[in-house]
Parts: sequence; C-alpha cells; structure tokens
Amino acid sequence: MSDAAPIQDAADLTRHIETRYHARHRQQLQTLIKLAEMIEDLHEPDHNVPEGLTAILRRLNGEMEVHMKKEELLVFPLIRLGTNAPLAERTALMRADHDCEIAKIRHLTDNLTLPEGACTPWATLYEGLAEFIADLSEHIRLENNVLFPQFEPESVAHV
Repeated sequence: MSDAAPIQDAADLTRHIETRYHARHRQQLQTLIKLAEMIEDLHEPDHNVPEGLTAILRRLNGEMEVHMKKEELLVFPLIRLGTNAPLAERTALMRADHDCEIAKIRHLTDNLTLPEGACTPWATLYEGLAEFIADLSEHIRLENNVLFPQFEPESVAHV
C-alpha cells in the first residue's frame, strides 16, 4: 500500500489510518517503552535521563489504545457504511481525545536533544520518539482536518 493517504474517499481513509497509523503506533509505543525503561534503569544517576518518560509512554499507550479502539469499533465502521447520523457527536469526542502528552515528552527530553556521550540505545529512543511524534501529528491532522470535518456541522469542524 502506498503511504499517501487516500483523502478523496472517507472509507478508504479510515482503512489507511488503521493500517498505516494505528498499527504503527502500537508497534512504536511498545518499542519506545522498552527503550525508555532501559535508559532510565541504566543511566539513573545521570541528571540528563528523561526520568518519568517510561511512565508517560505507558500512560500514552493505554490512552491511545482506548482511543484507537473507539475509532475502530464505533466511528470508522459507521463511516464505511456511509451513515453519518451519530457521527458528529462521536467525531467531536475523538477530537477531544487528540490532546496528548507530546509536550511532556518534549520537555523531559529537552526537545529530543541527546546529551553529550549518549549511548546508542538512547539515540535510538530519541530517533524513535521523533518518528512517533511525526507519525502521530500526521495521523491527527488527517483525522481532524480531512476525515472528521466531512461528518461534522460547520460549528464543530476545525480546519
């Protein structure tokens, strides 16, 4: 499948979001949690360690799993059926869920700036975080600016 989002067809876009973003976020977060845990354990006395990052990623993982399941079970199937009766309310709830903990991650990691002499796993963690944040930002943009506005009254949609 091409990485380009099929923005012309809402049903196709929901499938793209599930396969490109939902599946990827699940994989990314598991890896990032393990790396963050390793860095926090191995470098605990180092004042540059992003202490608390593992906890934030675990919480984010749980919140995102709930959010993605709601989309996969309650929102996307209705879009694929072509009905929009209860969608405006549901998409508004999905928008509210899109507030996430990226600012906390950026703060803890000094905006993903590696300390001097950081080990390879630490660099891998920050590279993975940068990729995850970029993917999540594009995922949210596609939903908030492309998909959801098609099913919301003008007063709810935010472009």
